[in-house]
Parts: sequence; C-alpha cells; structure tokens
Amino acid sequence: MNDQNKKYLWKIIQLTGDCLINKLPDHPHHPSGRNPYAHVALKVKNNFGSSYKDLPDEKFNDVIEYLNLIKRNEG
Repeated sequence: MNDQNKKYLWKIIQLTGDCLINKLPDHPHHPSGRNPYAHVALKVKNNFGSSYKDLPDEKFNDVIEYLNLIKRNEG
C-alpha cells in the first residue's frame, strides 16, 4: 500500500478504535483493559490475511468498508 493510503487507513483505524473505548468485553489476558486500536488492527489483519500496511492499494476501499462494519457492529 502506498504511504498516503497507509496514513489514511491508520487514521480511520484510530477513529474506529475511539468508538470502541470501554466497549470491548473484559478478557483475562488483559487485566488492565483492552486496547481498542490493537483490536481493530488485529481484526483487519485476520480478515485480510496481512497488516493493513502490507495490503495492495486495490484493497483500500475494502478495508474502509470493513472498518465501517466494525464501527456499526461493535461500536
């Protein structure tokens, strides 16, 4: 992915994470709370098979749609 798209996606990942602050369920592996930004980045990685940084530019709109889906379903 080109640098401009990477920066934009990271900003959208952060905004998506902002929507999940204090909304993620407790987990025993995270006794001091869960990191919503890492949660969103991991969901993208699991869904697309690699980090958002390593995806081709052709997946840009798919990632944006997926992040919007996360916001609607988890936010």
